[in-house]
Amino acid sequence: MTKLKHAAGDRATGLVTALGGALSNQFGAASGSLAFPVIGPLGVVAVRQIVAAVILLPLVRPRVLDLTRAQWWPVLLLALVFGTMNLTLYLAIDRIGLGLAVTLEFCGPLAVALLTSRTRSSVICAVIAGAGVTAITRPQPTTDYAGIGLALIAACSWAAYILLNRTIGSRISGAQGTATATGVSAALFLPVGVWILLTSRPDAFTLLCAIGAGVLASAVPFLADLVALRRIPTNVFGILMSINPVLAALIGAVLLDEHLGTVESIGIVLIVTANTAALRLSARTTRSATAGAAEG
Repeated sequence: MTKLKHAAGDRATGLVTALGGALSNQFGAASGSLAFPVIGPLGVVAVRQIVAAVILLPLVRPRVLDLTRAQWWPVLLLALVFGTMNLTLYLAIDRIGLGLAVTLEFCGPLAVALLTSRTRSSVICAVIAGAGVTAITRPQPTTDYAGIGLALIAACSWAAYILLNRTIGSRISGAQGTATATGVSAALFLPVGVWILLTSRPDAFTLLCAIGAGVLASAVPFLADLVALRRIPTNVFGILMSINPVLAALIGAVLLDEHLGTVESIGIVLIVTANTAALRLSARTTRSATAGAAEG
């Protein structure tokens, strides 16, 4: 009985931590967007990457000198993906708003989940997601195609992030690979960040918002994910993360005064639904494959 209570408590802790990390991530994105008028998306991303590295590197303490060539190349690619993903997302947020940008970015992990399952049901999920993307990107006089394109580049980057993390996870123990990639990305953005800060001379509020993006959207979700994944199954965690577009839309409406139309809201619901269904499908496929291997 005590063990069951302990397991239930661990699961509840994992669920709350995962949701807290997702909420922190979107608050961080909103915080960063408030600094756009002074230092722009590039400045915010530079500060975010530097702050994330300053927090994560001392915590993880990766053994950089021990990494082999086979371990270094996916780490370096991940560092480039980090920068591309964050920069294109923030540029998209600046043009089309937090809710729509984050929703379109979620097409990245959705595509990975669908390609992993490769079943008839995954085709249905893809059609639902396609309908959601069409609702968001439908041609109008006010449609910002550049913003949509940037969000979709962020989606591709997120898909690459997932695949590279799988490779790194099989070659480097713990979080050392991710922390090292964060450090490399910060080093690449450091000259840009210094130049922008010296030329724009941001006020204290702008700096606080940019630093908040680094803490809330990088460091806190990273640590929250580590805690949550120790207490809940990976598929449950993935499904919980599907709430991010909804949180982004709500935070965008409340804090940034970004109000979505009915069609855009339907598009968000469709993409979230497709993502949740695809993750459930992927988990079921994995369990079936494992059971089949065990029987064989």
